[in-house]
This record gives sequence, C-alpha cells and structure tokens, in this order.
Amino acid sequence: MTEETQPHFLNINKEQLKNPSALSPFIEHTLLKADARQAEVIKLADEAMAFGFWGACVNVCQLKTLLKALGNSAVRAVAVVGFPLGATLPEVKAFEAHKAIEAGAAEVDMVMNIGALKDGDYAWVSKDIACVVEAARGACTKVIIETGLLTEREKEAACLLSKSSGAHFVKTCTGFAGGKATQADVALMRRVVGSGMGVKASGGICTFEEAVALLLAGANRLGTSSGAKLVKGGW
Repeated sequence: MTEETQPHFLNINKEQLKNPSALSPFIEHTLLKADARQAEVIKLADEAMAFGFWGACVNVCQLKTLLKALGNSAVRAVAVVGFPLGATLPEVKAFEAHKAIEAGAAEVDMVMNIGALKDGDYAWVSKDIACVVEAARGACTKVIIETGLLTEREKEAACLLSKSSGAHFVKTCTGFAGGKATQADVALMRRVVGSGMGVKASGGICTFEEAVALLLAGANRLGTSSGAKLVKGGW
C-alpha cells in the first residue's frame, strides 16, 4: 500500500473536536441520490474544497463532473461500486471499480453481497471483495457491510472477510437500507479489524455530536451528505 492510499488515520482528541472545523479532515462529502444533478455535484465539490474535506463521494457516472469541479484541489474523488444493493456479480463490481479508477477516482466504496454473507457463502464474499480490490489497483477500497441488516456475528464475519480479502476500510451503511451509523457498530468494527484497518461511519450522521461520538468510538472517516452542516455546528 502506498503512502497515498494508506488508511487516513488521525489522532482523535476530544478536546480538539470541540471545534467543529476539526471534523473537516475526516469527512467524505457525499451525494448518492438517484436524482442527483450536475449542478449538485458541482456544489458538493465546492463545499468540499471550501471546508477542506478529505473527499467527495459520488456515483461513478458523475465522476467526470466531480473531477472537473475539484480541479487540482487536495479533495479526493470517491466513487461507489455495486451501490446500493451489492447484489451484482463480482466481475461486474470489478469492472465498475476499474472504470472508476480509470476515470480518476482516488478511492472506491463497494457494497458487500449481503445475501451471500447471510447464507454463509464466505468464498463468494471473499471473491467479491478481492475482485474489486484487484481492479482498484492499489487505490483505497472500502467495503460497505450494511450493518442495519446484520446480526452481531455477521458483522464480525463481514469485517474479517473484508480484512482478509485486502480491503483497506470497512464501512457501516449505504444509507439506503434503513440502517445508520451507531457507536456500537463502529466500536465492534474497530475491535474486529484492529488498528491497522480503517473504519468509515456512514448513514444518518446529521449532527456534530453524532459525528464526534462516532470518531471517538473508533471511526477514521465520516461519510455524510451533511458535511457543511456538521462543520458549522457545535456541542
């Protein structure tokens, strides 16, 4: 893993996080709704640059617009793969990841095959993740495990499979399946993957207090469409 693609780990200090602007390096500003327009993608990029967010996350088809809007800024372009269901074939996800990286994405967030995990078909799940990791060619790859649909044992298995298959992060939710990021899930994921892998909290993060609590529970990144609101907030 290169320095550029290593998980983004910052030292998290509760006192420092009393300043809302301290959230900025952790945030991936997100726009994934089905009816997202080009003007909204451009606004997403503008906000990400203005607030110094780590990244901006969109669907693959909107990467060109995002990258043009970001220009030479330090904000990373992030694309989702197999989103939001995770029910496509591994080869399809790999192709999508390849096209995302080819288009200029710095990172990809893939959705795990949830049904295969719940069936105990770990070979399928591992192949699914490994195919995307390979297609991403060293770029940071995150696996969305959709915590709201899983038991505690399934969450543990999802994290272990993500780690053994070469992913760099595990991520809580898509935000499209009814679940949301919780402190308990983030703490579980951190416990299972250890300190050498990233944990991204995503799904329903709407307040500054929630964001700080998730970071203190073990998250390294926050995926949210409310990034601008969070860095303007307070305790």
